[in-house]
Amino acid sequence: MITLIGKNLAEKGLKFMHCGAAAECEKCRFKNTCIDTMEEGRIYIITDVKNTEHPCLVHEGGKVKVVEVERSDIKSLIDSKKAFEGSNIVFNPPECDEECPNLNLCFPEGLHKEDKCKIVKNIGKPDYECVKGLNLRLVLLNVN
Repeated sequence: MITLIGKNLAEKGLKFMHCGAAAECEKCRFKNTCIDTMEEGRIYIITDVKNTEHPCLVHEGGKVKVVEVERSDIKSLIDSKKAFEGSNIVFNPPECDEECPNLNLCFPEGLHKEDKCKIVKNIGKPDYECVKGLNLRLVLLNVN
């Protein structure tokens, strides 16, 4: 999909989370292309940077560039019984309130409960065992 990003940020491979519109965006003539094409709270990756620039009241330098983006794959821990590459799952984080090194992988930014995802890759066992004893696998997920 096509969107706009600050000229200083427009780099192929850059990942970013779309956090919604600033107040200045509401009256901007580029809002439909810039903001409305993406879903708030999702992580995107820039796949191509175009030469076209436009003025912007929000971004540093007052300029944005046209870029192509797609939703980024997200690392997550899931039940090992569901961790088959190429399969589709409904993402449901574990019922857990423990503080542990896996917290950011069990509840990754950019994924929401009940998201329909495809398992892009099964990376394997996590670096740290689950403190609750769950049998988890580290995977790359892509939200459908």
